[in-house]
Amino acid sequence: MSLTVALSLLGAAVLALLAGHAFWQARRATQRRVVVAPPSPPPREAGIEPSFEAAPVPAAEPAVEPPRPPRRTTPRIDALIDAVATLAVEVHISGDMAITHLPPTRRAGSKPFFVEGLNVATREWEPPAAGQRYSEFQAGVQLANRGGALNEIEYSEFVQKVQAFADAIGASPDFPDMLEVVARARDLDAFAGEHDAQLAVHLRSRSVAWSVGYIQQHAARHGFVAGMVPGRLVLPAAEEGAPPVLTLSFDSQAALADDPNQAALRDVTLSFDVPQTDALVEPFITWQASAQALSLGMDAAIVDDNGAALSADSFGSIGAELTRLYDELAARDLAAGSAAARRVFS
Repeated sequence: MSLTVALSLLGAAVLALLAGHAFWQARRATQRRVVVAPPSPPPREAGIEPSFEAAPVPAAEPAVEPPRPPRRTTPRIDALIDAVATLAVEVHISGDMAITHLPPTRRAGSKPFFVEGLNVATREWEPPAAGQRYSEFQAGVQLANRGGALNEIEYSEFVQKVQAFADAIGASPDFPDMLEVVARARDLDAFAGEHDAQLAVHLRSRSVAWSVGYIQQHAARHGFVAGMVPGRLVLPAAEEGAPPVLTLSFDSQAALADDPNQAALRDVTLSFDVPQTDALVEPFITWQASAQALSLGMDAAIVDDNGAALSADSFGSIGAELTRLYDELAARDLAAGSAAARRVFS
């Protein structure tokens, strides 16, 4: 056997050993069926399975966050995921007048709704703005989110609020049929429930317990920063305003303690939300590298809820399943990380 072949076999064995720490677990929420999904593959290509050749993030060097590009601007109302009502006006309406009469809250039950005007000058749909004039308006209520499908009561509330706005500005509204809207909402909700996936692993201490400061110190080395919720650290996305790529969470009571560094923690959870995260940022590779680097630095095992590890042989089928999931989301125009997907899976 040549030296080159021997080295290749040795490298493959090491990579398989590292991958053996990972796991994929499945679980469903009560109101929406949320699967703890398999690891994400690299950018989707037919027949390509996840690679395990990504080098772990060096434990001694902090991750350097690239400059963030400006937030993407996209229309908020989307006929794919919203029930859209049109509001015709006979004269141009000022943005100031429209803003004055907008509903004070733009939610119908658990569903957000939006009002946009067609700007006379730019011919673009936008939320009403002071100093602008609009030739027509539209309102859209979201058909489904993780709270479930839009129901008849929520749709009626949307109609009532938009009708009041229309009356105030002298517009003639045209609402879609309630039965058709509710049917669309249930269809979208059923699809979302079957494709709502999350990936999570536990990092469990092999020896001594950790303090909150110890966890924060190791996480900061790999680019994690404090989240909005106590007990949660996040790896920010490069895109401004996008959800975090990864979340590292631990007992919130420990984070809220009078002296967090006196808390004794033995378990943290590293996760990412598949539909919320653009596959092009390679969240699985980032997840795997972070899990391996944190486990080495913190002397932790990577386990599931039952303490079981996933074998390297399982990753092939997991990657194929996740590739199918990404493909089905894209075929429905709900590609992971898209504006529409982030709204539906929220």
